[in-house]
Amino acid sequence: MPRIGLGRDLHRLAPGRRFLLAGVEIPCEKGELGHSDADALAHAVIDAMFGAVGMGDVGELFPDADPVYKDADSMLLLKKAFERVKSGGWRIVNLDCVITCETPKILPYREKIRAALAETLEVNVGAIMVKGKTNEGIDAIGQGNAVEVLAVCLLESV
Repeated sequence: MPRIGLGRDLHRLAPGRRFLLAGVEIPCEKGELGHSDADALAHAVIDAMFGAVGMGDVGELFPDADPVYKDADSMLLLKKAFERVKSGGWRIVNLDCVITCETPKILPYREKIRAALAETLEVNVGAIMVKGKTNEGIDAIGQGNAVEVLAVCLLESV
C-alpha cells in the first residue's frame, strides 16, 4: 500500500552561515540559521518520509536541545532517518520538493541537489524533483531573510 508524506521546514538566513540544500553548498551572502547545519531541504525530506509512515518528525529523532546535533551534517541525519524508514519495510517511489527563497537561484544547482538526494535515498535521480521559487518580495522569505522548503514523498511497502 502506498503512503504519502508532507514535510516543511523554514529557516532564518544570517550572514556568516553556509547555504546548504541536500548537502550542496550554494554561494550566498547569507546561510541557514539553526542548531545543526540547518539544511532545510534535508529536514523537510525527513519530515515527509516520517509523515508517510507515521514515525513522527525530525525534531523527535534529532532534537535541537541535544548538544550531539550541534552543527550536525543534515545529510547524515537524512541517511539515518532513511535507514529507519527502510528497516520498517518501506522504499521511496518519488520525492517532489519546492524551495522558496529570493536568493540564491536554485536552478544552477538543481542537478547536484537531485543527485545528492538520490544517492542518500537509494533511488534513481529520475524519482526526485527539486524546484526553486521566490516569494516576489513578500514577507521574510521575499525580503531575503528566510528559506522555506516543502517536500512530498511517496513511499510503498517493500
